[in-house]
Amino acid sequence: MQRRTFITSLSAVALSGTLWQNAARASSTLAGESPYGPLGAPDANGVALPAGFSSRVVARTGHLVGGILWHPAPDGGACFADGTGWIYVSNSEVPLIGGASAIRFRADGSIDRAYRILSETNLNCAGGRTPWNTWLSCEEIFRGRVYETDPYGVRGAQQRPAMGRFKHEAAACDPDNRVVYLTEDEDDGCFYRFVPDVWGDLSSGRLEVFCVDDVWRPVPDPTPAVLARQTRHQVSTARHFSGGEGCHYADGVCYFTAKGDRRVWAYDATRRTVSAIYDGTGTLNGVDNITGTRGGDLYVAEDGGNMEINIITPDRVVAPIMRLDGQAESEITGPAFSPDGTRLYFSSQRGTSGERAGTGGITYEISGPFRR
Repeated sequence: MQRRTFITSLSAVALSGTLWQNAARASSTLAGESPYGPLGAPDANGVALPAGFSSRVVARTGHLVGGILWHPAPDGGACFADGTGWIYVSNSEVPLIGGASAIRFRADGSIDRAYRILSETNLNCAGGRTPWNTWLSCEEIFRGRVYETDPYGVRGAQQRPAMGRFKHEAAACDPDNRVVYLTEDEDDGCFYRFVPDVWGDLSSGRLEVFCVDDVWRPVPDPTPAVLARQTRHQVSTARHFSGGEGCHYADGVCYFTAKGDRRVWAYDATRRTVSAIYDGTGTLNGVDNITGTRGGDLYVAEDGGNMEINIITPDRVVAPIMRLDGQAESEITGPAFSPDGTRLYFSSQRGTSGERAGTGGITYEISGPFRR
């Protein structure tokens, strides 16, 4: 039976995004069925999908793809337009070699080539794309760094220390307010924003933390020494979130997930308030990476659970749009849509092997009639 749930709790504070104007309805309201219908039986790739959708494997850890060996533990990812084709970028969440790789697809979806865009970094988990078409690759380690990389493989990667040294998870650019939101994967992690001195240049700026009184306050020392007080503890009124994960900005709202309480949060950039749009009491487990479409749908990947990607619609329906069978020891990472919205890319970080080192990582593509 298809597993389906509905958001059961929502703050009375309405969200500002156009498609979420009526989101603060009574918690008992049911908004209808999944827009894609029930999941079918797993296909030859072990992917259960709704009718009309298909999957293919585009890369496997340690196997050649586009001229390179695909990296271990594929994690956060994003897509970029490139002429008539497109590029999918993927992080590698392993120690010491970490980094990120890119696959370029031709207009017909065939693979043109692949290449490294970042190397010799540490546990590159999630990140985010910028409006100027770079990829922010974030290290999920103590005093981790943010690297700005070139998905087209032309320019070398650059460290962005002004964005803070902490256990980074994801980043989401807000071009309306000219800031970058950042999540922190700690049990008492914070929600940050980076205000660059010049929009489009992340080499300098101010790191701020969201506080319990809905005020952003500067972090006194964004790059603390090893024994110094870390960023999440420098401002006494900072608001803490349990295990910050994925981050996505759209229409005046920054959505981010927290695995500790399984919540999907929404920061209203106009009202400067944070409220939960999913309170963790349903069947969406292990909330992790998140992405969205122009039409307002959100897609949340599970770290564990039963290995699903769930949709959250503007009408507050939460339902699976795919499930991986036989990979219970893995996690789903890096969901990202092709520029035309017809293909969804993601990875199973450890695949069927379940090895923590990620030697069995598999990167997939789903094609079908996605809502755009």
